[in-house]
Amino acid sequence: MKIRIGIYGYGNLGKGIENAIRQNSDMELVAVFTRRDPTQLRIATKGAAVCHVSEAEHFVGRIDVMILCGGSATDLPEQTPALAKLFCVVDSFDTHARIPEHLARVDAAARAAGTTAMISVGWDPGMFSLNRFYAGAILPNGKDYTFWGKGVSQGHSDAIRRIEGVLDAKQYTVPVEEAMNAVRSGTEPVLTTRQKHTRECYVVAAEGADLARIEREIKEMPNYFADYDTTVHFISAEELKHDHSGIPHGGVVIRSGKTGAALEHRHVIEYSLKLDSNPEFTASVIVAFARATHRMHTEGTVGCKTVLDVPPAYLSPRSAEELIRELL
Repeated sequence: MKIRIGIYGYGNLGKGIENAIRQNSDMELVAVFTRRDPTQLRIATKGAAVCHVSEAEHFVGRIDVMILCGGSATDLPEQTPALAKLFCVVDSFDTHARIPEHLARVDAAARAAGTTAMISVGWDPGMFSLNRFYAGAILPNGKDYTFWGKGVSQGHSDAIRRIEGVLDAKQYTVPVEEAMNAVRSGTEPVLTTRQKHTRECYVVAAEGADLARIEREIKEMPNYFADYDTTVHFISAEELKHDHSGIPHGGVVIRSGKTGAALEHRHVIEYSLKLDSNPEFTASVIVAFARATHRMHTEGTVGCKTVLDVPPAYLSPRSAEELIRELL
């Protein structure tokens, strides 16, 4: 029997989820839920319903996992605990500093309802979290370094768009090359947040908007821009569409560590991603963890979990025998 999926929100990530579901034969899309007028929304999956978000509760029992595609700034903190009272859910909450707080709220809702929730799924947090974990377990005497970009951050771009007077925006995270080279040397440099990345923002402002205020609000935004050297460019909608229509991203996780009786041997573990489409890759990760969420729920797991709680085999549609034979 196929895993029945619902998509809550149909922006770039929601569309990526739909495409990913179509590539996984053990899943089927049941419904897409939107805040827009459902009659104006066209999706690619024949037979799947398109409904207003207010109708989600009518699908209890018809959806195995609801995948939430809202933004981390204002959507997911409210949507995930609310929907965890009705469904098993997966979200991509990516405000690292607030994950413990988000987990606690979602866990309380999911435990009360007997559902399983998986939060902060994607490539960071998500796949990069796992690589930091594995590398740290292997090289306990060492340091982790994570570099993002160059690429578009969907969460940061969304946060800018929520500012009054902003019509549209794209934000690029840019790693500092000198810092990356220092880490790869194995010398374990001490780097501040500001020394590792810069942020570039391309903003379309409403006519007559206070540009100085918008720039100040961006640069002072906690958890997003306050700790970085940030450049704000105000451009036209036409320039944004022509020069910044793609959503590429990527990055690297590096663990530099030492072994030996006198810690005389250096080792560097590096995991990297280079992505043509941030939302499509993120969607592919989420769909794999939706499978794991469903499996864990059918085995009796309740409450809120993260990627660190998932047995790797639960991500794959293949049997344990196949995985062992082909991958070990």
